[in-house]
Amino acid sequence: MKIIILGAGQVGATLAENLVGEKNEITVIDSDAETLRLLQDRLDLQVVHGVGSHPDILKKAGAEDADMLIAVTNSDESNMMACQVAYSLFKTPTKIARVRSEQYIIYQEQLFKHQDVPVDHLIAPEQLVTKAIKRLIDYPGALQVVEFAGGKASLVAVKAYYGGLLVGHALSTLKKHIPNVDTRVAAIYRRGRPIRPLGTTIIEADDEVFFIAATKHIRTVMSELQKLESSYKRIMIAGGGLIGAGLAKLLEHNHNVKLIEFNQERAKHLSATLDKTIVFCGDASDHELLTEENVQQVDAFIAVTNDDEANIMAAMLAKRLGAKKAMVLIQRGAYVDLVQGGEIDIAFSPQQATISALLTHIRRGDIVNVYSLRRGAAEAIEAIAHGDHNTSKVVGREIREIKLPPGTTIGAVVRHDEVIIAHSNTRIEANDHVILFLVDKKFIGDVEKLFQPSAFFFG
Repeated sequence: MKIIILGAGQVGATLAENLVGEKNEITVIDSDAETLRLLQDRLDLQVVHGVGSHPDILKKAGAEDADMLIAVTNSDESNMMACQVAYSLFKTPTKIARVRSEQYIIYQEQLFKHQDVPVDHLIAPEQLVTKAIKRLIDYPGALQVVEFAGGKASLVAVKAYYGGLLVGHALSTLKKHIPNVDTRVAAIYRRGRPIRPLGTTIIEADDEVFFIAATKHIRTVMSELQKLESSYKRIMIAGGGLIGAGLAKLLEHNHNVKLIEFNQERAKHLSATLDKTIVFCGDASDHELLTEENVQQVDAFIAVTNDDEANIMAAMLAKRLGAKKAMVLIQRGAYVDLVQGGEIDIAFSPQQATISALLTHIRRGDIVNVYSLRRGAAEAIEAIAHGDHNTSKVVGREIREIKLPPGTTIGAVVRHDEVIIAHSNTRIEANDHVILFLVDKKFIGDVEKLFQPSAFFFG
């Protein structure tokens, strides 16, 4: 595909890196010449210096025959205007914009239509991160939770701990432990390296285990790998921006929520708009404030300000003062691996959430969900199988007959409302939602081709 990316910041650069390796023709537009030069030194792509919403710059970038425009600058207005120009002047088929302002998102149904603001897919990073944190609150102890087929199936990452029922045992014993629940271990990471899960694989303490199951069975499977943590009741949020406020709104009716916001005006506004959340104006890394507000009784301390260092310091202090779990928002991808797993339990990146959402709209074949896992090293994909035995490489075939790329496993199949955990003799039927795990995302193109029916198929 010929793709124009507008914005060479962290999201634009990471996205370009993901797509260049998949034989796409990528052009990146940015107003910072030095950033573009560094990007071009690193990746095999074209760059155009200038304002990305200007018609002459888009034309220079090849908008006349581009398949897709992805606008991910820091300005909502520039992103929307670029989509408008691409639609009006160049008839670009697919236009994606990152939009962060709550005001635009509230009215997205009325605003983003072809005759008005022609954005085909809207990506709202703050909403994505808020939902991801909410899933971690719903499943205490999980490192990552992603949902498929409208929430029917979930892929969950957990750390296996000493004392877990399965630690020291082979994967084949999982069925004996929980005979009434079907699950599949999609991948195991041991000391940062992927291990192919076989029946004879013995789970060790500290292994990062990715398993897939029907969403209703997630907690049961988690209890096999680690001592099941009790539900989080008391939540403390540092930062009252879009993520902090959105999270408080989602949690306040079922949890006891306290929110600390540094800006007095913003704190007043949140106090008036949130129903049950107790809002404090202050510094989240203030030892005295945290002690006064009984941080030692908090089940989860979640730092989501715009400042990475402030989030890390506040979370470390909260953990040392007795908070059970510490979670932080990290803008810089390089920091995520550095901080996660020590005093900080979970670090999440809005960039990674944005990339996952963008990749969902870019993938060929009928791929409806893409999740970036392990900070972008692996991917989980939900693809719909189309065609029949003659026109498809997967329909009508048992999993053992499908030529999957190296390091790729089919974890589950969702058929109507039924979640079928994949075994070698599971047969794929037309319209099945097939959930795959890729240890190495460089094979994503092969997976796309696998799920593209031949030219003789008419859907």
